[in-house]
Amino acid sequence: MDGIIALNLFLVAVFIGLTAFFVGAEFAILKVRLSRIDQLIAEGNKRAVTARKVAHELDYYLSACQLGITITALVLGALGEPTVERMLHPLFERFDVPAAVATVLSYAIALGIITFLHVVIGELAPKTLAIQFAEKMTLLLASPLYWFGKIMYPFIYALNGASRLLLRVFGVKPAGHETVHSEEELKWIVDQSYESGEINQTEMGYLTNIFAFEERTLREIMVPRDRIVTVERGWPLANILEVLGECDYTRYPVTESGRAEDFIGFIHTKEMLTGIAAGRNCSVNDFIHDMPRFPESSSIKDVLIKMQQIRVHMAVVTDESGTAIGLVTMEDILEEIVGDIRDESDRRELQGAHA
Repeated sequence: MDGIIALNLFLVAVFIGLTAFFVGAEFAILKVRLSRIDQLIAEGNKRAVTARKVAHELDYYLSACQLGITITALVLGALGEPTVERMLHPLFERFDVPAAVATVLSYAIALGIITFLHVVIGELAPKTLAIQFAEKMTLLLASPLYWFGKIMYPFIYALNGASRLLLRVFGVKPAGHETVHSEEELKWIVDQSYESGEINQTEMGYLTNIFAFEERTLREIMVPRDRIVTVERGWPLANILEVLGECDYTRYPVTESGRAEDFIGFIHTKEMLTGIAAGRNCSVNDFIHDMPRFPESSSIKDVLIKMQQIRVHMAVVTDESGTAIGLVTMEDILEEIVGDIRDESDRRELQGAHA
């Protein structure tokens, strides 16, 4: 084997390796999660800083990968045929193969060998590795890809500009890589994550409830009027304490005497009992808080946001005529995501007015 053949074989191996590098980098930066890169940066991983720059400028560095793959493919094509012809030349001479036939055979054999090596070693293997180990591959390959992008900036810029110009000629507006997922796509991702064991059944339940959260209304989760435990404004302290001892709720709606359907606010038992224990001379009226009112058709998401803004834990639910037909609490809304919330004071299975 003469020196030229040895050099050409070495260059073929180098450029197949470079092809593998660009293919691996391309699939790795597409697959890696930016949230994970940010986490690594917070943990002090220096390689993650460069990886973040590359992944953030996805369009530019994908173009860099494509340029690199194209260059290596062209070089492999240019090296392959003459190298194989030199290696097979003695064999062709031995069997007196005509020059024209030798040229065709050399080209065909070179094409087959180079294509096989290029596809298997340069394309398929690095693609599989990049998909399975996206994080590790990104951290490994981001730095050399970053510097390749810097060195080749004039060429990448020119090629991207020519591409955009061509698209404008055909009336197509270039768009960046879309990273936003639709709700249906997110549901599919959740299902796939559960099936692969990335999330457990409880976590999947939370996520499923969140997807359904916006579609639900107060009518579906409210405590109906006939199941609400109330106190009256004019009750003596003994009557109120009796109710508190029976039900163990934190908040109770207050009604006017003789008008059970009219909620005027609610009392917080902790505030009342603290005042009593301190020996203050106070009445029920001193502890009544206002309650907002929401139509039964209101979205529980909108109600949650409003209750958070005004910092209240209990609200009145009304029908179309404005008549109170039930109550909803912050806990009722949160249970639509996390399931039943129980504390040490819950003694019985009741769906009453509680916080």
